[in-house]
Amino acid sequence: QVPLVESGGGLVQAGGSLRLSCAASGRTFSSPAMGWFRQAPGKEREFVAAISWSGGRIWYADSVKGRFTISRDNAKNTVYLLMNSLKPEDTAVYYCAADPADGSLWVQLNHALRYWGQGTQVTVSS
Repeated sequence: QVPLVESGGGLVQAGGSLRLSCAASGRTFSSPAMGWFRQAPGKEREFVAAISWSGGRIWYADSVKGRFTISRDNAKNTVYLLMNSLKPEDTAVYYCAADPADGSLWVQLNHALRYWGQGTQVTVSS
């Protein structure tokens, strides 16, 4: 297992911003895509964003396009999610994931992705 550790969640008012971080430690692995999912109470876990190893390919869910930005620093084995213009419907537990599979497959793969973090709570108040 490659532990993924998220940080940066919290409580923010609607319209505000948060930046999530996810650090991969332990054994390194080759060319993983990294990214984020979220799960709101009573709902299925849904894809948010993913980024390829090089950072040259990025995928976003339609619901976050134009508001969220994913980036990564491979020297630190860390992926970031900058969330702007937050809405109450963005409230969820956000999970970091890593997998060799191409990011274009992540929506379908979802729970089958290989590595997961423990999740960090994001709460957006209206």
